Amino acid sequence: MVGAKLARSPRLTGDHVRVLIAEAAGDVERICEPEIVARVDLPPAAREFLRRPDMPALGADLEWLRVSGARLLLWGEADYPQPLAAIGGAPAALYVMGDVTALQAPQLAMVGARRASPAGRAIASELAGALTRAGLTVTSGLAVGIDAASHRGALAVGGRTVAVLGTGLDQIYPAENTELAQRIRTEGVLVSEFPPRTRAQRQNFPRRNRVISGLALGTLVVEAAERSGSLITAQRALEQGREVFAVPGSIRNPLSRGCHRLIKEGAQLVEGPADVLSGIRFPHIYQLVDTSVDNPPLDKEYEMLLDALGFEPATIDTLVARSGLSGESIASMLLILELEGRIAPYPGGLYGRLSK
Repeated sequence: MVGAKLARSPRLTGDHVRVLIAEAAGDVERICEPEIVARVDLPPAAREFLRRPDMPALGADLEWLRVSGARLLLWGEADYPQPLAAIGGAPAALYVMGDVTALQAPQLAMVGARRASPAGRAIASELAGALTRAGLTVTSGLAVGIDAASHRGALAVGGRTVAVLGTGLDQIYPAENTELAQRIRTEGVLVSEFPPRTRAQRQNFPRRNRVISGLALGTLVVEAAERSGSLITAQRALEQGREVFAVPGSIRNPLSRGCHRLIKEGAQLVEGPADVLSGIRFPHIYQLVDTSVDNPPLDKEYEMLLDALGFEPATIDTLVARSGLSGESIASMLLILELEGRIAPYPGGLYGRLSK
């Protein structure tokens, strides 16, 4: 009951829990007693909740914990992740479903645009897979786009991944990632500081972002607009004394601007997994290997078309002008290249080359 009370206390942090434990001479079971609470400087809302707790809500929380198999980790407990415990304003408690030991492993946060390009998603997946093989656990926020690609990239090579939610663990958001969340619960771990029945609310996601960065040795951004939640996560990482990395992109791609801004401000430029591993001084125990599947050699015309496409999205009309091939031939060839995973369609009738 003590942990459930603290987890539901508004604006309560690990810093407050530390002082409460000290006032109770280390006896965690006593830290919610009125005389202990009265001696500690707490946020008014937290003090009021501890004085008059919502017993029906707490009862429902405890029942959900029992039925779901989730755990509640209080700040200061042995299983509470130490990198997160070390930051200012860490959550007072964490709800956890899955392999709790994954929270103790060295982690790298990977975040980026929700409306990511096919190339951005491919890069995130490839980097996540390579970094997982090198011994890191990939941590992200279960959002669509770069987050989901990062989680899937780690899982694809048999690695573990941590998903930090901005809702209660019984409210998967976005719903389209429900199946992915179930897989992460089985092969990794789901984490939230928000009690069950907490739905998606805009103000909760910046709080979630500080947990993503706080769990990790560093944060890697793959595609981000100039104003995005990914940049908030990167800022939190800097405030927490963690490393920040960014993948550069085309100067014509709006989703490159956030990454380019980070690089201008001192983030480490990433061209491959080795840049991240050296940046966090991680003694990786596995050799970095290229996990991509080799495609068979292309005919001369296909090579000509890929050369004409370059690495910036283009329309069929542009490719006709660059290559001299007919529009009908190019449309057919683009279909074959898409099926082989060499290119991907973009909105607006554009096609872009993937990093294979």
